Amino acid sequence: MIAPAKKISKERALSIYKDLLLPRMIEERMLNLLRQNKISKWFSGIGQEAISVAVGRTLEDEDYIFPMHRNLGVFTTRNVPLYKLFCQLMGRADGYTGGRDRSFHFGIPEKKIFGMISHLAATMPVAAGVALANKLRDTGNIAVSFCGDGATSEGDFHEACNLAAVWNLPVIYLIENNGYGLSTPTSEQYACENLVDRAKGYGMKGILADGNNFFEMQQAIEEAKSTALNGTPVLIEAKTFRMRGHEEASGTFYIPDEKVEIWKKRDPILQFENWMRDEGILAGDDQRINIRNEVKTIFTKDLEKALKAPLPVFEESREIKRSELRSQPANSLNGKSHPSSEKRMVDAIKFAHEQAFDEDESFILMGQDIAEYGGVFKVSEGFLDKYGRERIRNTPIIESGIIGAAIGLAMEGFKPVVEMQFADFISCGFNQIVNNLSKGRYRWMPDINVTIRAPHGGGVAAGPFHSQSPESWFMQLPGLRVLVPSSAEDAQHMLYTSLYDPNPVLFFEHKKLYRSVKSITENHCKIVDLTKANVVKEGNDLTIVTYGMGVHWALEESLTYEENDVNIEIIDLRSLAPIDWETIIHSVKKTGKVLLLQEPSEVLGPMSEISAGITERAFGFLDAPVLRCSSLHTPIPFSRELENGYLANHRLKKKLDELIAY
Repeated sequence: MIAPAKKISKERALSIYKDLLLPRMIEERMLNLLRQNKISKWFSGIGQEAISVAVGRTLEDEDYIFPMHRNLGVFTTRNVPLYKLFCQLMGRADGYTGGRDRSFHFGIPEKKIFGMISHLAATMPVAAGVALANKLRDTGNIAVSFCGDGATSEGDFHEACNLAAVWNLPVIYLIENNGYGLSTPTSEQYACENLVDRAKGYGMKGILADGNNFFEMQQAIEEAKSTALNGTPVLIEAKTFRMRGHEEASGTFYIPDEKVEIWKKRDPILQFENWMRDEGILAGDDQRINIRNEVKTIFTKDLEKALKAPLPVFEESREIKRSELRSQPANSLNGKSHPSSEKRMVDAIKFAHEQAFDEDESFILMGQDIAEYGGVFKVSEGFLDKYGRERIRNTPIIESGIIGAAIGLAMEGFKPVVEMQFADFISCGFNQIVNNLSKGRYRWMPDINVTIRAPHGGGVAAGPFHSQSPESWFMQLPGLRVLVPSSAEDAQHMLYTSLYDPNPVLFFEHKKLYRSVKSITENHCKIVDLTKANVVKEGNDLTIVTYGMGVHWALEESLTYEENDVNIEIIDLRSLAPIDWETIIHSVKKTGKVLLLQEPSEVLGPMSEISAGITERAFGFLDAPVLRCSSLHTPIPFSRELENGYLANHRLKKKLDELIAY
């Protein structure tokens, strides 16, 4: 075993020993409880304690840690209250998530611990965001993100490492290479000799360490932190071994017995005990047993209390409240007036950015080609000169990585804005939105102010990968706002409000409307109510419910019916999540007929939900079936002639005539 770089006192050695023993002894007790059916699942870190404890003991309290399943030692060395920790591990009401998430799927912001999710490597880009926050504020702190050997095959691993290197972030990515991804050996996971060999390709420093040797791990972390703070992120590969199954039920039958025997002799606690004996610190078994008994007293009382703690009680209103959007900033529309000017939608969106970025230095814009180039739609043209490279940040082509980084920035109080080059590419960031961003507050996170802007929609002959309308993909996710403005005025004020909103916002901007619609808007942005739909045209004979480009289709078509004394009411939803049912139902009750118009194809588009809601809430007031007018249920074609036939407005008159005649 490698000795410490500097001679340490007996007291310090015993302190390390107790820190190594504590997670081991807790785990041994948890395995007994598992066999007694008192806990439901356990992911064992037995044999890997030296890694977690070395990280926990070496880092400062303000350094952020992103642990995984087998890092109980991180929590114990960070002095996380054991009663609450045990309640979390047992799914009790007094746990950190109150039974809403399992085992180590939780974070503790005050302890600078960010919780994992089941999707491997997903928190690594978040660590990059936290590291960026530390760099921008020059705090002298770092972020350390754990992953296993299996997770190094995930896209988020590569995106995070690449981003960290490109931005010279103070971050350490620590691979616990325990030989197996569940049952798949490393020989079937990667072809390089060591995973750390990849560091050079990213432009990171690589450190290969014996993960079962506490002192070697400690030295690796110390060296890595110094290197990271000097502008070079570090990839550490800690060679270790998992002595139990991936989780207890899976067993270890796929591991050769001789391999297990080899690693038993390299047990990190056994190695540390042998070192202490050589140094004359550990006298014999009596002292070892006494120390174990002392460590046992540290957690036994809290564990027994947790075993008797109450189970969660389901209360529907409380569960819904945890996922509800927080109140947006107070409405400011009744403030003093300002001079006005005509703006295209793209100008209004740019104006909203500028006012917010002038007011608050915590705003950061990130995306592909948004700096010198000004973005493909030129929303950020000139921003680099005005706000500087630290706030206007070109990113690699990493949609998932940059959304994850935005979460990390928001955790540290920044207000990140992410521009998707095209809304179509948001699919590459789906995991971060669905599993990290939207579920965060329900699980354990504080308010997360992240705004994702996404140019969407067809009508510009851009084909099936640059013309999609994916907004309905996200409507079912509690905890997100999904907004679609239809006018320059709405774009200006809705985006400005979104930027200050404490909730995650997906802001879809129609590409064809960027330069084709104009409004006279004040040269000052105001906070507006993001929850309310807008009645853009009053009528009594039927209602069209729509949003975005559909508003313009509806307005244009409705003019031809006024000549025949058919007055159509048009509702612009503006918000697809949450939905303003009050405005919709009031109009349906007034007209008795409703056509639901959307640009996406019919199946599971936004209007599917609107149709179901109207049927449930206002069926008795309908004089005709609820009709939908949608684009074809095909990918959107490139050819303008084909696209014209694909889009919903090609069928709008036919649908209106059908509804009027019913």
